[in-house]
Amino acid sequence: MNKALVKVQHLAHSQRGLSLLEGLISILIFSFGLLGLVGLQAASIRNSADANYRADATFLANQMVGQMWADRGGLAGYANGGAAGSAPCSSGNLSANANVTAWTARVAQFLPGANASVQQIAIAGNTATVTVCWRGPQDTSYHNVRLTANLNFNP
Repeated sequence: MNKALVKVQHLAHSQRGLSLLEGLISILIFSFGLLGLVGLQAASIRNSADANYRADATFLANQMVGQMWADRGGLAGYANGGAAGSAPCSSGNLSANANVTAWTARVAQFLPGANASVQQIAIAGNTATVTVCWRGPQDTSYHNVRLTANLNFNP
């Protein structure tokens, strides 16, 4: 037999299975890329939900400030939860004001993990600070939006 032919046969025999190995490595690289995309999608969904909760909380805080603007004479009755400057989302004295009670029920309806005892409305003179607190489905601590409004009226 010719030496060149023997070399070709030996070379073909030694490369047997190499295509299978290359295919498995390419599948492994593709799988890592796909897992990365799935992780990015999960983070995107989580961030989108958090942004939605923040938008809802801001809307609800503005709603309460609007209610207080309409009832500036009874402002002291709106105080709910902690005092001015207290830690956000800590429990305190609940207001018996019907507007505050209805508002805290709306907050609990729109935001996950939000209950009346941690929603804070602090009144200091004509300044109102509304803190809306909620805890997402997989969160261990509260998130909050704090809105401060000066309720002076100069006719």
